[in-house]
Amino acid sequence: MTDLTPQIKTKKPPKVNTVVVTHSSSVMDNVARDFCEMMEVPFLALSMRRITPIVYEDKDRGVRIRITAHREHFLASIYDWDIVIFVASKIQQILNNGTDIPPRTITFPRHELLKALGKTPGKKQFLDLVSSLDRLKLTGISTTIRNKDFHYRGGFGFLDSWGYTERKDIKEIEITLSKWLYDGICSKGALLKVSSEYFNITSGIKRFLYRTARKHVGVDTKTWEFSIEKLYAKSGSEREFKKFKSDLKTVVLSNDLPDYEMTWVDRNKHSFVAFKKRKNTPVLEG
Repeated sequence: MTDLTPQIKTKKPPKVNTVVVTHSSSVMDNVARDFCEMMEVPFLALSMRRITPIVYEDKDRGVRIRITAHREHFLASIYDWDIVIFVASKIQQILNNGTDIPPRTITFPRHELLKALGKTPGKKQFLDLVSSLDRLKLTGISTTIRNKDFHYRGGFGFLDSWGYTERKDIKEIEITLSKWLYDGICSKGALLKVSSEYFNITSGIKRFLYRTARKHVGVDTKTWEFSIEKLYAKSGSEREFKKFKSDLKTVVLSNDLPDYEMTWVDRNKHSFVAFKKRKNTPVLEG
């Protein structure tokens, strides 16, 4: 049984190399931003209870990744990633202001994060949050991205650390991104705006399809097509291909993603999914 007891600190975390966000805002109130590199390849599990590693290789691009779970935890999921979207959005605010270099450690009120994730303050919601933070920290990453030909090797997770401070006057969460993730997020053009409706999507495969459309279609008016084999590889799904295809077709025919239309296309004995930006949807440039 995994210990989900929150880490309680008796002293307020030091402010060195830290930004403390004290105003009330969230990824719901401000435009949320996702990380492009994480929208291109399967770093995240589509289910919340995956144990088996994610292994992906694109030989044409020289991209290899392997994502592994800590023995006492599941892999970080596409739902856990909402926390990183929240932090990335805070970093983008700092970059937009141009007044400071964003630090790797950011501290903010607990209620702000819970609000952004659409969770009400409560014991279960908080313990779920703790579990997500643990998975983001303990999931292991090995990749050639920004490490061409594996010139160096190292083990890291999405987070270096996280902590929780609770006193009568304050309840704060402190998150330190791993250097690899931080460097990527702070790169010019690394973040893309995403619809606030994304956080209401409860299906892992729908979240994957939205992120795929956002990354590739963006604000373009033309249609983008992907073979179901390509989508299967990009999703990192542990489902058998036949079952994934069935799930995928059901989701595509529902055609209810924010911002993007989906169409199932059968052509020359092959199946494809076509994505196109919906008419009269808000422009999410950048």
